[in-house]
Amino acid sequence: MNFFYGACLFCFFSAGGILSSCVDSDPLWDGEVAVARSAVLDSNSGAKTMHGDTISSDTTPRPGPGIGGWETSHKAMFGACSTVLIRSDGRPMVLCTAWLGRDPTIRLLDPSSSARLAKLKLPSGSLLGGVYAYLDDADRLVMVDGDQNLIRVGAKKTGRLIRKWRLSIEQSVSLASAVTHHCGGGDCDAVVSISPDGDGAVWFATRGSVVGIYDPTRDDLQTTILAGDETVHNSFSTTDDGRAAIATDHALYLLEKDEAGRPFIRWRRGYDRGSARKPGQLSWGTGATPTFFGPGDGTDYVTITDNTDEKISLLVFDAGADSDGGRLICQHQLFDEGASGTENSAIGFGRSVFVASTYGYPYPAVPEGAGLAVPESAEFKGGVVRIDVRPDESGCDLIWQNDLKSCAVPKLSLADELIYTVERRFAASIFKGAFDSYHFTAVDPDSGAVIRQQEMGSTTLRDTLQMAGNIGAGGVYWQGTLGGITRIAPK
Repeated sequence: MNFFYGACLFCFFSAGGILSSCVDSDPLWDGEVAVARSAVLDSNSGAKTMHGDTISSDTTPRPGPGIGGWETSHKAMFGACSTVLIRSDGRPMVLCTAWLGRDPTIRLLDPSSSARLAKLKLPSGSLLGGVYAYLDDADRLVMVDGDQNLIRVGAKKTGRLIRKWRLSIEQSVSLASAVTHHCGGGDCDAVVSISPDGDGAVWFATRGSVVGIYDPTRDDLQTTILAGDETVHNSFSTTDDGRAAIATDHALYLLEKDEAGRPFIRWRRGYDRGSARKPGQLSWGTGATPTFFGPGDGTDYVTITDNTDEKISLLVFDAGADSDGGRLICQHQLFDEGASGTENSAIGFGRSVFVASTYGYPYPAVPEGAGLAVPESAEFKGGVVRIDVRPDESGCDLIWQNDLKSCAVPKLSLADELIYTVERRFAASIFKGAFDSYHFTAVDPDSGAVIRQQEMGSTTLRDTLQMAGNIGAGGVYWQGTLGGITRIAPK
């Protein structure tokens, strides 16, 4: 997902009924998928990155609130809370952008009450690097601040008599010269996203398509440029074996690092970016964070969506670094003509991919330089689809499509076998927008059927802004909103 430079975003609603179930398929949890499931369960906590893990699977091994009834509460934070990460002790670390001044603020929350335990304000600036933060093995929040510093923020209890939590920057490394050297320095470029690899090195990508690797063990920083005329607008994904999938507004790249720790391009695959930005997208090109998935180790394939004018397509490539790497396994059109586009990361698991439509999503602001949308606006019709790669890799099949108007990035719990998201319902026309309601939703991944919905609030302050939630201890789902954090807990 391409987020925002301090802007606030919006979404809509539908009944979530099934539109089509196109081919028969085995249940998502049977057979060879167990291999991939074991790999995911063993290697990821499911809540230390925005998209669940470094491969951006948008899955979690943690059980969610289930379908037995939910208790919801909202904590106002006077800002849009884009990132919710869960520490190993169950305490959420939340990154919010203040309504006034656009200052990014990190908060440590009490997992049972959402009460603020500590807070730390950071320099304002290009906020995408902070939006795509992650937690390291020491439960420190790793991000790039507005001054292009790679920082690690830790939480500790201090005081002798009265013990209180305190957030502080424990490490800081300047990336400024590496980020802006190619364009003359200053603020000519900025980090969009970061992600760690299996060796503990931190990869980063800038808006101007600089890709870098910082190795903290050697205090070494290496960079390369993907292409001088391409830009990066979304997060990217990394694997434990040192691969990175990065999408620009023209192409998908698979990179590796050499023995010296330098990133290099293994392959590049261009895609159809269409003739213009679509309504419901924040840049001209793919709106997707590349997702690794597959029935083997979970990184067999990598997928993005293109931006073809009539209907976008899901593109699935062989994610290997050998001679087959970059081979197009399938290209499958998504959604309905004239209402086809997405700004969200896909769920990827086993041979299955789940994609939510954001076409027509009425963002109140778009990043500078995004260009006009064509058409300028459109109705947000929503819809979620499941596409499966055939076992013989001869193509992909549409398994189901529903009309759910998801206004948050969907997340798949591997523990309770449910997809969780939020749906927006329209208020009466005179109150439309300001008084729309938001409904937490559980979806069956095998059929696309909505199993349970429950209102979690109304008014624009509860708008979930197409942001990703995360599941913490006790099955609690934490979802950022325009005005703070919503906590959804099982009864």
